[in-house]
Amino acid sequence: LNSIDTHSQVCALQWNTHERELLSSHGYSQNQLCLWKYPTMQKMAEFTGHTARVLHMAQSPDGNTVVSAAADETLRFWKCFSDDAASGSKTKKAKESADGSG
Repeated sequence: LNSIDTHSQVCALQWNTHERELLSSHGYSQNQLCLWKYPTMQKMAEFTGHTARVLHMAQSPDGNTVVSAAADETLRFWKCFSDDAASGSKTKKAKESADGSG
């Protein structure tokens, strides 16, 4: 059994259908999404933008985009599983998505 301390509430989990990665969403204190390499559980990226706890996540039919719903009454769309994200620009993508332009 493997475990990792995320240092915040875990609210939801979503598997990447293309790679061996796991996306977790969080509440207090960061309200972020974290992308983990599986099975090493090395943190690959953080996606910030919500101002309250992330309540739910769903993956697009093509598996590239994840939408998160939070207690701040917003939906945010993240291209965290896309080919662009896999090329090493995940941190950049997180910032673009947080302001709604990604």
